[in-house]
Amino acid sequence: MMRQRTIRSIVRTVGVGLHSGERVELVLRPAPADTGIVFSRTDLDPPVSIAARADSVNDTRMASTLSAVGPGGGDARIATVEHLMSALAGLGIDNLFVDVDAAEIPILDGSSASFVYLIRSVGIAEQAAPKRFIRVLRPIEVRDGDKFARLEPHFGFRLDFSISFGHPAIDATGQRIEVDFAHISYAKEVARARTFGFMRDVEALRSHGLAKGGNLGNAIVMDEYRVLNDEGLRVDDEFAMHKVLDAIGDLYLIGHPLLASYVAHKSGHALNNLLLRELLAHADAWEWASFSHLGEAPKLFELDWSPA
Repeated sequence: MMRQRTIRSIVRTVGVGLHSGERVELVLRPAPADTGIVFSRTDLDPPVSIAARADSVNDTRMASTLSAVGPGGGDARIATVEHLMSALAGLGIDNLFVDVDAAEIPILDGSSASFVYLIRSVGIAEQAAPKRFIRVLRPIEVRDGDKFARLEPHFGFRLDFSISFGHPAIDATGQRIEVDFAHISYAKEVARARTFGFMRDVEALRSHGLAKGGNLGNAIVMDEYRVLNDEGLRVDDEFAMHKVLDAIGDLYLIGHPLLASYVAHKSGHALNNLLLRELLAHADAWEWASFSHLGEAPKLFELDWSPA
């Protein structure tokens, strides 16, 4: 049986929020089977929990932000969840409690690699319950001008993402990435790709309360012509690969791993969330799937989902 997974013990880290600039403590705790990924604002009294679901996303400006109404009627928010969600998808974590004492997940190094390290440092535990997939049965597509995102039937999980920024530093790198997790490792090929931004946008973003914690240690930063980070890029196609990393995290906010092919051009958090909502709105476009025998299951994330 392909089983659900959680972590073996509690693990914690401290960092800053990319957009808030605030100090944040993050605590990951094991959760029982069929719990899903549940975030909790522990700094609120009483704490407010928010399940990782497509309809919990209420803000997609520069990040995916979850929101719920607290007991006192206030709006409890947790921003920038996509990098952690991407790591959880890549490692096959179905059930987890995520405690955070601020309104944003810490950015750490700007990729998912630190989250992968945290999870692997305590180990992964398989649970006595079948992993539940959402299997896409027919194509679903959303568009915004020349941008689009589409899900198609596929017995596995693969992504085909193309970008277009019109910036010399980005244009000199790979503009299209195809990732099929039947063949590659999330941890080795995807997780280290960092978020990126432009110096020209910093003042405007900060005037709107965004990017206050961004720096050369947690993002690729560019002026009008070049990358400003002394170490340069980690891989030649890091820009496009980070968009794939983001998409994996955004798509995992549906609450379960997808069996699908994702194809997108210039998509972002908003379009990715709209795609999930469009899929869920059409009952004939998807079905639940589990696998009693591993021989029946797709070849999927085998390099990262092997029993720990």
